[in-house]
Amino acid sequence: MGCCSSAEVKRDWKPLEERCCTDVPWLIVFLLFCIGMVCVCAYPIATGATSRLISGYDSYGNTCGQNNSRVEGVALSGRDMRENRYVFFLDPCNLDLINRKIKSVALCVSKCPSAELKTLSDLKNFALNNGSHLCSYDVSPTRYTSHSERSTKCPKLPVPPSKSVPLLRRCVPVDIGCYAEFAQSFITFVSDNSVLRRVIAGVMASKEIIMGLCVLALVLSLIMMVVIRYISIVLVWILTVLVIIGSIGGTGVLWWLYADHRKALDNNSLSVFGKEVASDNVTALLVYAIVATIFTVVLLLLMFFMRRRVALTISLFHVAGQVFTHLPLLALQPFWTFLCLLLFWVYWVTVLLSLGVSGTPVKNNSTGEVEYQMQGPLQYLVWYHAVGLIWVNEFILAFQQMTIAGAVVTYYFTRNKSQLPVTPILSSMARTIRYHLGTLAKGSFIITLVKIPRLIIMYVHSQLKGKENACARCVLKACVCCLWCLERCLAYLNQNAYAATAINSTDFCTSARDAFLILVENALRVAAINTVGDFVLFLAKVLVVSCTAFAGVLALNYQREYTVWVLPLLIIGLFSFLVAHTFLSVFENVVDVLFLCFAVDSKYNDGSPGREFYMDKALMEFVASSKKSAWSADGDGREMKSMASGGPSA
Repeated sequence: MGCCSSAEVKRDWKPLEERCCTDVPWLIVFLLFCIGMVCVCAYPIATGATSRLISGYDSYGNTCGQNNSRVEGVALSGRDMRENRYVFFLDPCNLDLINRKIKSVALCVSKCPSAELKTLSDLKNFALNNGSHLCSYDVSPTRYTSHSERSTKCPKLPVPPSKSVPLLRRCVPVDIGCYAEFAQSFITFVSDNSVLRRVIAGVMASKEIIMGLCVLALVLSLIMMVVIRYISIVLVWILTVLVIIGSIGGTGVLWWLYADHRKALDNNSLSVFGKEVASDNVTALLVYAIVATIFTVVLLLLMFFMRRRVALTISLFHVAGQVFTHLPLLALQPFWTFLCLLLFWVYWVTVLLSLGVSGTPVKNNSTGEVEYQMQGPLQYLVWYHAVGLIWVNEFILAFQQMTIAGAVVTYYFTRNKSQLPVTPILSSMARTIRYHLGTLAKGSFIITLVKIPRLIIMYVHSQLKGKENACARCVLKACVCCLWCLERCLAYLNQNAYAATAINSTDFCTSARDAFLILVENALRVAAINTVGDFVLFLAKVLVVSCTAFAGVLALNYQREYTVWVLPLLIIGLFSFLVAHTFLSVFENVVDVLFLCFAVDSKYNDGSPGREFYMDKALMEFVASSKKSAWSADGDGREMKSMASGGPSA
């Protein structure tokens, strides 16, 4: 298991020729860790905590719907609740927002009230007619109206109608008016902050527009993928022209709208509320216009300095487009990954909630209620479960990267494309599962080791916010930034290590070392392609966001008297960027794997018989032109020109 062993200093890569299992010890460690997570899940199931979570339990340790054992020192525990299947709270509106729980006595009842109960007589009649006792167990229904402790042992009146929550069997009031105190405090806070009130009102007034524009962002992202697939030759120029026009036009429209709204505000023809909204809109439009102007200037300067390299990306996108021609299902990988992550998150949250009600029943002497607490080493199960969240989450993401890398590597190093597997992506998945899960476990664990300290420091910083001095605050922020940068660098190195493993079936450390060395050897060549390629994909994301935001400006302009634009536009822009990034990140991963494949191909092949190039001729001509333009002053373009003349064999 030695990392980066020097026993084999130089070795020829043999793409797809040999395949063996990699990092088997790490796979065993990961499997043992997963078995530990299963044991963590089994603990609340075996101790009845999961049953308490699903069925609910009262304040005396009785699980609803079951025959319970007595808790020492608690008189009302150990009751047979097989007929009482629902949890009822005497005061469901008494919320403890800090501890995230209801500060109320809970009982197990046989039926939730379906109509409002206004008096103690109504409680008595409901208990006698339905057999569901809504007061404490030690109070007989016939004494509901005369019991000396009825104010504390009976529910707070009036009792709103309730319904049981699916799977959790809680009697939850269906009338939101039950939460009057919480709603009133929130409304009081909002009413004291007029800006926040208008922002929230603006979001609610434009919710249909926000949902429609989110769908538009999804459609535009899909269209962009189709554009990349079918018209990659003119894609760069289309994006360049559209981004220039969109940036300049969008900036001009924002300044025009600012002037128009400013003029309408100066006319003094609006109501008081309308003036407040119009004033907020004028301020927001001014900020947006200034930011858009700065962004446009910076964007135009970048495009000016990169104008000579933009034309060279056409060949690169042509090759990447061919990959999607043969592997169209690559675009669906984010959906499958998201589905796996969603299922894992649901499982993780369920186990976490079960751990929250696990442990030994302990009586709270101040309230007389029973609380479940884990004691001793069992307290660390939650931390183990938290580490599992990060490691397994990174493992799932690494599996997607390895799947994409394996499919692209198979395409690149197959000379006759008609001999590709029937399902290259499924073949890549099967190959990853059979040979390389240990490599994924090791790579994802390295990311976990960096991410956990960063999250801990962020948590400490949030807990000490406002208490630490300026020096400590700067140190914590610097640590977070350094760890974040390290995490990004390791993530990029991991991605190339997975591609190297897919090419040559080597362990993680060997693959990471080989990938790093070969990319350093081709630093100028790869950097030029990577910079321009990422820049063009960034322009594609900007185009999707710009079109969506521009449509949002036009749509919200019709509601200028009712809607504050700040938050709706931010929501629209954020969602459209996330959607565009999700789809185009797959294309970006494909391009990165192509870089490494090209570097390996150009290093170990020279076009001579028996060592023919695998790469597409368009890609070779692109890199040759890039190298020639960069080194023409030194006379070093001859080598690349001779390489370009070789071309692929198929």
